[in-house]
Amino acid sequence: MARGGVNKAVVQIARAAILARGEHPSIDAVRIELGNTGSKTTIHRYLKELDDGSGLAETASEPIDDELTALVSRLAQRLKEQAQEPIDQAREQFEEQRQTLETELNETRQSLSQLEHQHEIQGASLARESEALSSTRSMLQTEQTRNAGLNQALADFELRLQDKDEQIRSLEEKHLHARDALEHYRNAIKEQREQEQSRHEAQVQQLQMELRQAQQSALVRQDEITQLHRDNERLLTENRGTIRELSLLQDQLKHSHQRQDQLLEQARSVESERTLLQERLRVALLDSQTLKQSVEEQKQLNHSLNMQLTESQEKMRLATAVKAAPDATASKDV
Repeated sequence: MARGGVNKAVVQIARAAILARGEHPSIDAVRIELGNTGSKTTIHRYLKELDDGSGLAETASEPIDDELTALVSRLAQRLKEQAQEPIDQAREQFEEQRQTLETELNETRQSLSQLEHQHEIQGASLARESEALSSTRSMLQTEQTRNAGLNQALADFELRLQDKDEQIRSLEEKHLHARDALEHYRNAIKEQREQEQSRHEAQVQQLQMELRQAQQSALVRQDEITQLHRDNERLLTENRGTIRELSLLQDQLKHSHQRQDQLLEQARSVESERTLLQERLRVALLDSQTLKQSVEEQKQLNHSLNMQLTESQEKMRLATAVKAAPDATASKDV
């Protein structure tokens, strides 16, 4: 189909201008005269019609040799134009295919760039997750160390509590022994007093003195018992404080166990996310390899098209040589 603005009248004007300059009105010359516009097929058709019309008008006035020369020249021009037409069509098809392949190659490169950028983002995210996992593991190790310290402190408090219990039992035993001794002493004094009543009054003063000594000894024993009661109360108070500290430590240990379970759960969650990111990274790498393979295939196809273009150029050169051969024969005949 003819392009906009190219018709037979325009081609005829361009052909007349070329003939006025004394040049041959070939397809390329007419197309250049028209400003490199119009299809070569359309220009060839219009030139053929104009040549046929002018040939009929000039047949009566031209000699037979000039007519043969013009006929041979037109035949050679037609051979050239017919040989040029498939070459131009092949060249246009190649240009279209090349532009299409270049567009696909650019799109493939953009996709590969996007995948590489996404790969970098996922790598950075994986690094951050790895740092978070390392920090969580460090916190877990710290909590485990603290837990071990609390367990050791708890064991120490239990040992101290056992020592306190032993001291309390020892004091209670001493208290019981002192009370038994006092009771035994009182019984002995009572018996002795009953026996001394039957004795001589001369021994009353001695007995009174012994009684005072016994009372003093009893007072000393009573003070010892009072001190033992005080020590017992103090130890009981310390025991209650120790029990409260033990309860507090047990609560801290329980809280530490809960915190440890939370950290383990976070570590498992981070490990799962890291595994998922690694899987996404593996898929992205596979997609990148597929795109690279596609680019290589596009390069091979482009190379094949270049080879076809080279073959087309070689055919065009052979067609030009074939066209030149009749021209040389015609020159020799003239």
